[in-house]
Amino acid sequence: MKPARKQRLILIGLMVLGAGLATAFALKSFNDNLMYFFPPTEVVEGKAPKDALFRLGGMVIKGSVERPEKGMMVRFKLTDFNKEVTVEYTGILPDLFREGQGIVAHGRLNAQGVFIAEEVLAKHDENYMPPEVKASLKKQLTLTSGQKP
Repeated sequence: MKPARKQRLILIGLMVLGAGLATAFALKSFNDNLMYFFPPTEVVEGKAPKDALFRLGGMVIKGSVERPEKGMMVRFKLTDFNKEVTVEYTGILPDLFREGQGIVAHGRLNAQGVFIAEEVLAKHDENYMPPEVKASLKKQLTLTSGQKP
């Protein structure tokens, strides 16, 4: 094999290796930042990850919002009309946050099964509901009424 051809093969091999490494780093970064959505029923059934961030969505149960201390911590319950999950959030809630409306929260479960939210998102107006919450609630309502989804 001639030296020029050997150099070209080495160069091509290094380029392929570099492209492979770049792809691997991009996929790992994407996977680390991926956040899945879970309704309260799947969280209670243990299908949500215990050690990773995920999104939880549902309706805030009326009468469940409480502020246990003088601080900024708020505790409330979310439901998909089948199961309930307790959510704790420390911070300022969105202006549109109200009992009886749909929300999506980003966070993780603690050891006691309480969802510790890092961010709470409320709907935009009275007609808007996040697509994940809407699909989850529709699925739960059809399952509880005995119809096939």
